[in-house]
Amino acid sequence: MAKLVYTGKTKNVFELENGNYLLKFKDDCTGKDGVFDPGENSVGLTIEGVGDVNLRMSIYFFEKINAAGILTHFVSADLTETTMEVKPAKVFGHGLEVICRHKAVGSFIKRYGEYIEAGADLPAYVETTFKNDEKGDPLVTKDALIALGVMTDKQYEDLKVMTQQCTKIVADDLLEKGLVLYDIKFEFGYDKNGNVMLIDEIASGNMRVYKDGEYIDPMTLSKLFFEA
Repeated sequence: MAKLVYTGKTKNVFELENGNYLLKFKDDCTGKDGVFDPGENSVGLTIEGVGDVNLRMSIYFFEKINAAGILTHFVSADLTETTMEVKPAKVFGHGLEVICRHKAVGSFIKRYGEYIEAGADLPAYVETTFKNDEKGDPLVTKDALIALGVMTDKQYEDLKVMTQQCTKIVADDLLEKGLVLYDIKFEFGYDKNGNVMLIDEIASGNMRVYKDGEYIDPMTLSKLFFEA
């Protein structure tokens, strides 16, 4: 029997008898006042079928990333149950988000707009933020991560390279469908040997994508992605 160990905003986590974990995708979305917003820190609405499309996209990209030889927690998935079996992984600190940016938009342009134009190209720029709703997911530098004992120098360098590799896989695939990836958010953890691994999900709500210069909202992106 699977044992519930964590209830999340968009997924529940169960422990399996074989030592792996089961992620149950939900139709709950982050947002505010009934409007879907992947950047929000609380559940704002429920959209029927969103759990299914998030799982479908996650399966698609995890299989591609695994095939490229990049370590992930993905084992298998069951679309009828909207679940994904994953290997055990520890999170860095209390949770770390990693953003890779191809274009200067969103919070990046808010911070650095006096130095760069909105929409300008960025060289697969990687930044890390602590998952902390109350503090608004604060930015954290490599030196701080090491000084705080959250990760080693090697783990950070591995994480950065893996982030850029995963981003290229997603961006190249989207480009074939006429879609341009501006930025994407990943989560990483590590296995019992300290090896960095990609965890969580790879869904439309974690990426900012444009088509013909127009922003594509996550639900529309999911439809376009699987229709193309």
